[in-house]
Amino acid sequence: MTETLILRELLAAEPGWVSGGAIAAKLGVSRVSVWHHMERLRAQGFAFEALPARGYRLSRRPRMLHAGLVEALLRVRRKGFAFDILDEVDSTNDEAARQLAAGRPAPFAVFAHRQTRGRGRFGRAWHSEANGNLYSSFAFRPRIAPERMQTFTLWMGVTICELVSKFVPAPPGIKWPNDIVFDGRKAGGMLTEARVDADEIRDLVFGLGLNVNSPPNGWPPDLGRRAVSLSELAGSPVDVNRLTAALIGRVLLAYERFAEGEHVDPFVDLWNRYDVLRGRDVTLAVGGRRRRGRVLGVDDVGSLLLRAENGQTRGYRAGEVTVEKGG
Repeated sequence: MTETLILRELLAAEPGWVSGGAIAAKLGVSRVSVWHHMERLRAQGFAFEALPARGYRLSRRPRMLHAGLVEALLRVRRKGFAFDILDEVDSTNDEAARQLAAGRPAPFAVFAHRQTRGRGRFGRAWHSEANGNLYSSFAFRPRIAPERMQTFTLWMGVTICELVSKFVPAPPGIKWPNDIVFDGRKAGGMLTEARVDADEIRDLVFGLGLNVNSPPNGWPPDLGRRAVSLSELAGSPVDVNRLTAALIGRVLLAYERFAEGEHVDPFVDLWNRYDVLRGRDVTLAVGGRRRRGRVLGVDDVGSLLLRAENGQTRGYRAGEVTVEKGG
């Protein structure tokens, strides 16, 4: 906790300096104690400049997720919210579900440097090496009717797009129902899982995997042409700790707006802005059958609206979309 407070003081002073005495007075500890904590931070990948009569300032931050730095970067600290950063886990969604089942108070989040069994829709494996990417799951106990959840992932998706657009110069998009893409290349995926108790959602886990700092040559052969990282788009490494702090704030706010029913109007505007399928000719694989048509958008419950060649329009709540060549 003391180290987080030290980081918060240094971050607040950037790009200026803050004296060791000022930090000690603010925290109510000795200057020797401040120095010892800064030595511990150095061992964790931080570096500091120090000048007599001026004090300290940050000169280097860890490139991997660091709990104290994320906490220090949070602009809004919601009461009762906590998060864990794990070195390795089978799946952040599975870990969040286990903790919910064990009675941990919600909301909370689980992040990991690496997943051994990361997955996406239909149980597909999600490449989850410890390479500076973001593997995260947010856990809630919404106590709302299941039918209200049908647009949840879509709403969170456009919220993530809005956030990511602040970190890279290229425009992000969402491919229904759960992919974050840039010009057809996948940068992230979402997976929402819920447990229903009687007539309400008891436990809810929202998972997000985001390619942040994967090197262009670091993908498995089958992903090289289909995946992209934010650092590749930005042309330089992305500060994963700053991104994570911003993500926490966005996800919690988006969840609150969804739970209160305040998301409906902004959802329509954001979906129209980030939808990459509208007006495209696609093939939709659903229920063992393939449907071809042109995407008209989504309806009020998040179903994909597909106009077939015979002119009939139908909504689909699930399926796998492939964009036709030239479509």
